[in-house]
Amino acid sequence: MNELLFENLNCSEEILKAVKDLGFEKATPIQSQTIPLILEGKDVVGQAQTGTGKTAAFGIPALDLVSVEKNKPQALILCPTRELALQVSEELYKIGKYKRGLKIQSVFGGQSIDRQISALRKGVHMIVGTPGRVMDHIRRRTLKLDDLKMLILDEADEMLNMGFREDIEEIMSFIETEERQTLLFSATMPRPILNIINKYQKNPEIIKITRTKLSTPNISQKYVEVRESEKFEALSRLIDIRVPKLSIVFCNTKRKVDEVTAQLQTRGYSADKIHGDMKQTLRLSVINKFKEGTVKILVATDVAARGLDIDDVDYVFNYDVPEHEEYYVHRIGRTGRAGREGTAYSFVTARTFFRLRDIMKYTKNTVEKDSVPTVKDIEEKKTAAFVDELKSIIDAGKIGKYVNMVEKFQEEGLDPVQIAAALLKKELHMPELKDIKGVKPVKYGDTGASSGMVRMFLNIGKKHRVRPGDIVGSITDNSSISGSLIGDIDILEAFSFVEIPEQHAHAVLLSMKNNKIKGINVVMEPAKGKTSRSNRSSRPSNNRGPRGPRAPRTERLN
Repeated sequence: MNELLFENLNCSEEILKAVKDLGFEKATPIQSQTIPLILEGKDVVGQAQTGTGKTAAFGIPALDLVSVEKNKPQALILCPTRELALQVSEELYKIGKYKRGLKIQSVFGGQSIDRQISALRKGVHMIVGTPGRVMDHIRRRTLKLDDLKMLILDEADEMLNMGFREDIEEIMSFIETEERQTLLFSATMPRPILNIINKYQKNPEIIKITRTKLSTPNISQKYVEVRESEKFEALSRLIDIRVPKLSIVFCNTKRKVDEVTAQLQTRGYSADKIHGDMKQTLRLSVINKFKEGTVKILVATDVAARGLDIDDVDYVFNYDVPEHEEYYVHRIGRTGRAGREGTAYSFVTARTFFRLRDIMKYTKNTVEKDSVPTVKDIEEKKTAAFVDELKSIIDAGKIGKYVNMVEKFQEEGLDPVQIAAALLKKELHMPELKDIKGVKPVKYGDTGASSGMVRMFLNIGKKHRVRPGDIVGSITDNSSISGSLIGDIDILEAFSFVEIPEQHAHAVLLSMKNNKIKGINVVMEPAKGKTSRSNRSSRPSNNRGPRGPRAPRTERLN
């Protein structure tokens, strides 16, 4: 099904007006296929990747189906985290702003439960919350689900990963099965999700949006190769050179968030952190400071940052490469919002390159290699910024008092040039920095390749029905290299050779580990040596690697 105009989705005038205010005309594929089904009252399973508009896919029909005349909970939306629950609530309010009398209440830990109880007693139409706090209200009898018509599980796979299955099933036990419409949205469909579908949904319509190339036209994606011990210095230099208005630094663990935040603050950066061990009130306080620009750099874990929706973030730094591809999509989606330009940097070590490879396969995007700014780059940047500041002060005038001081110093025998140099040294106070070594370049020696290339051996050949396109496809799918950069390909009976540009050779070797071509486990390694044309008939006796001379080019990619 093609994308539809919202006006063709049989939504109410109030909803259409709000959607138009938000600047949306066409529904996304998941919205186009699920909204009509939900409006018909059917149970629906929606599988789609992050950033495809899932909240509106269930939010628009849910808002249309609730009756504001009945002052009782009619729709319950369960989310895995507090931040996501808050984000969903805010988006629902935007979509339902013209529906007079509509009341939506978010319930999650970290907020005053007394305030939540007070709001629930006054009556609400929609509840958005985390399973634990929702279950808490049910046990206290402050939340009654007798009139509930719709249950929505948002990011169901994430809720199960976080151990909420028992809470979800207990919540479901309080809802009348015959009257309940159940909607389930998830990025993946593991077996526990399928069990919930089979147990709690009635003949659900399953909508799966095939993953296509992740469209991020406003986000420039880059990576730098560094050692683990060099990550912080690389981060500092990129911040100093790029001077982001607001930036988010993602780490894989709470401990790393604490360490990086402390290091940034010690160096004088305006930085703060959010992670799961912090009280919710403190986390919200930090997020508000970040939104206001009081804090310029936010250091966060994936779970804590889920639901962040801030338009002015222009840089995202993956201090650690995320362990799951979906997390990468979520992270970089924090920048390049509302039509703005954004940049995402990932710090890759030799041990984590395979994760970057998996991310590129998952998103079907290329992440371009970049370099860390050098000491000279930093010095030039700081000096240029200081000179610009001096020029603006001179242009503004009112410096006569200081001119007199310099003249007096000159009368005392001080050279004005030396005075200026001393002031520059004091003001810029740049520490003695060393250039980042990064990943040590690999010396491949003579592999028999043409200039600037490395000739690689592969343990597959004609007997495996391998073609040049199979080799090129595997390399480009698993690394960031373009197929146009790959050189000669020689396919022999039991093995093959392929030439790779020397600057990409290490990355390609790493990316091809544990991969298959034509169902065969691939072994790739640098070819050994180069011999004269007269000896080329001598070839390796096994497929573990070339031990002899270069083989004749029996098949070549043009």
